[in-house]
Amino acid sequence: MAALTVLTMFSLVREAHRGKSVEQTAQAVRATQAAPPEIARQDFSALKTLRGGDDREMVEIPAGPFLMGGGATGNFDEQPQRVFYLDAYAIDLYEVTHADYRRFVGMLKRSMPIIPVFEDDITLLTGDRQPVVGVRWIDAFDYCKWAGGRLPTEAEWEKAAAGEEGRRWPWGSVFDARLANGLGEDDGFKYAAPVGSFEAGRSVYGLYDMSGNVAEWVSDWYDQFYYKKAPFKNPKGPAEPDFTKIVVYRGGSYSHSAHDLRAAKRFSGAHPERGENTVGFRCARDLDAAYPDRIFPSDDAAVTEQK
Repeated sequence: MAALTVLTMFSLVREAHRGKSVEQTAQAVRATQAAPPEIARQDFSALKTLRGGDDREMVEIPAGPFLMGGGATGNFDEQPQRVFYLDAYAIDLYEVTHADYRRFVGMLKRSMPIIPVFEDDITLLTGDRQPVVGVRWIDAFDYCKWAGGRLPTEAEWEKAAAGEEGRRWPWGSVFDARLANGLGEDDGFKYAAPVGSFEAGRSVYGLYDMSGNVAEWVSDWYDQFYYKKAPFKNPKGPAEPDFTKIVVYRGGSYSHSAHDLRAAKRFSGAHPERGENTVGFRCARDLDAAYPDRIFPSDDAAVTEQK
């Protein structure tokens, strides 16, 4: 009987030890799953910046070749993956915000965009530091012209997002929901975040929110086969739209998952005169073009803020 008691106690101790070991292993697995991937710290001190005509900061993207397209894991309209060459250009560091766009509206006596098909409180999308949405492609085109620039081409946008080597996401090859404002709230935001909220998710050129937050208009008309026939140098998209008149937007938004947040992802089906509650924009400009410091006076009295 004593022997049986000793054996029972030994078994209980062994099972307790085994349970503790299993729990420790489980905790280690959970910790490993929760740990973000190693992200190399990027030094942006050497980047050249300038001010656009709307007094917003722009980053100079150097001339040279870069790899464009989705490759083996990309969609059919991201093929073939090719090397293209772009002259130097500049592109906005941040997406255009509601505050930026209100200044444009006030100076030109225009109207703020109507944000379509949004079932929650609309003020959740309209903070001063949140990217403007609901802007039609033609209005984004006008804003960039007013600011002394233009909408970026698809090629310019992708190089600014993915770098010369064609990163899958702006920060690298491993996706982490905490590095971009995408679908769900693991990133800390249900809808659009204030621009610049994801420091670790910046592109190789230092640009913020090139993946997620809001998608962004580019200047190109959509052609699913364009990469096959595009010129090697400075591709600007199809010269003429087809009868559908579809334009492209890039980058994905707060409503998209990892695959659609890739730098190579192309979104089609958008009409130039229809706004979207997940689409905003940023501007680009040629570096060799004549460019005045300011296109319009900065007198605060001339600005009519729309609250």
